[in-house]
Amino acid sequence: MSKQFEYFVVFAEMRTGSNFLEASLNEFSDLHCYGEAYNPHFVGHHNKDAMFGVDMAQREISPLSLIERMKENTDGFPGFRFFNDHDPRVMAHVLEDPKCAKIILTRNPLDSYVSLKIAAQTGQWKLSDMKQRRSATITFDRDEFLTHLEAKQAFQLDILKSMQVSGQTGFYVAYEDIGDVDVLNGMARFIGSSERIDATPNSVKKQNPSELEDKVTNYDQMVKDLASIDHFALSNTPNFEPRRGPGVPGFYLAAEAPLLFIPVAASPKASVLDWLAALDDVDVEDLQTNLSQKILRQWKRGHPGHRSFTVLRHPLERAHRVFCEYILPKRNDNFADPRKVMRNKYGVAVPNQGDMDGYTKIEHRAAFANFLKFLKGNLAGQTSVRIDAMWATQSALLQGAAGFVLPDAILREDELSDGLNALAASLGEETVSIHDEPEIGPFSLADIYDDELEKLAMAAYRKDYISFGFGRWDGN
Repeated sequence: MSKQFEYFVVFAEMRTGSNFLEASLNEFSDLHCYGEAYNPHFVGHHNKDAMFGVDMAQREISPLSLIERMKENTDGFPGFRFFNDHDPRVMAHVLEDPKCAKIILTRNPLDSYVSLKIAAQTGQWKLSDMKQRRSATITFDRDEFLTHLEAKQAFQLDILKSMQVSGQTGFYVAYEDIGDVDVLNGMARFIGSSERIDATPNSVKKQNPSELEDKVTNYDQMVKDLASIDHFALSNTPNFEPRRGPGVPGFYLAAEAPLLFIPVAASPKASVLDWLAALDDVDVEDLQTNLSQKILRQWKRGHPGHRSFTVLRHPLERAHRVFCEYILPKRNDNFADPRKVMRNKYGVAVPNQGDMDGYTKIEHRAAFANFLKFLKGNLAGQTSVRIDAMWATQSALLQGAAGFVLPDAILREDELSDGLNALAASLGEETVSIHDEPEIGPFSLADIYDDELEKLAMAAYRKDYISFGFGRWDGN
């Protein structure tokens, strides 16, 4: 039977116990951990500049050759420790390689930060005997800790996302558990070892076993600073929307001016296209669209100094536009099924056959309010109806576009004229007037607006309100 894995990697950070874990893995006769094989300053361990005949110069030219040499020259399973500042080419390779067993070592980031500062101050990075222990105290720096925290979290998220995408799993182990023999035996079995150990090695000792209060000179200030850090991302807006592609075919290029328009579904478009055409005195039909990514890349290369822009609409007004254009009338076949579900299950009481005779303002306001309630659940992934691009958050749509091109300017509908004219002036183009977007629907938003509708919109589109700083709809 073939082995599931051929080698292993220990994803870790400085001061997370990786030296101890390496020593423990090397207690198994069929496991061989070769240190920080891709540390930019040495190969494997301090003061070593080569391993298995691969020196630092060769490792730089052909980084994966070192892994191959490890496998060729090891009786059992070779492995190495990998930190977030090691060769990113190697990280990409091992994460995609199903023949590589992934061990992910984690530690409380505050503990690792304090330990790192003490080690930097004492110069002692590894302890083999308590008689050699050097002690020190450190001063907590909030900004320095946040930088440390963000780097560690980003590294862990990159690892997790890569394994999710490739359908792999890793062996997660916390700093507190690396001294547990049963956990170590389980880890070895995960890699493929047939061995067991009865005790952890004595070659490496914990360096700073005292309480944090004894190691941090400004402990009380540290506690206050940490209170302001959102450990559990409580301020984050949950996002259950599907990731979206850039939507390049829906972009528009000006006829001559080096301008790219990135429309957002259900946000201002007709008036912007008229303005874009008037800029070069052409018809809207002369604007280039249905682009491919290749065509757009060529256009960007051929138009140095080009600018791109998008236009956002207030979430409440955008939702009303969607409601009036796609949900209220029955004629839109693409939304027939969602419309039926909204009517039957979510109380969005639009006319069944699209007959607007006798449809009142009171009915319109009630149906729209229930549509907003539906949107809140839909965008949270709580309904059977797809999250359509027409009512997806503008944040999600722009994140998709950003996968290919970032807009230079993000304009709001209520400041569109000034924003477009400033954009034109920056390119040396003459300014042209812009007309208002045409009204759609039997009643305007101003006809039915009240505080409850605003609250319902904020509940459904909280991410957009926060991301783009939208306030209450002011009727403009």
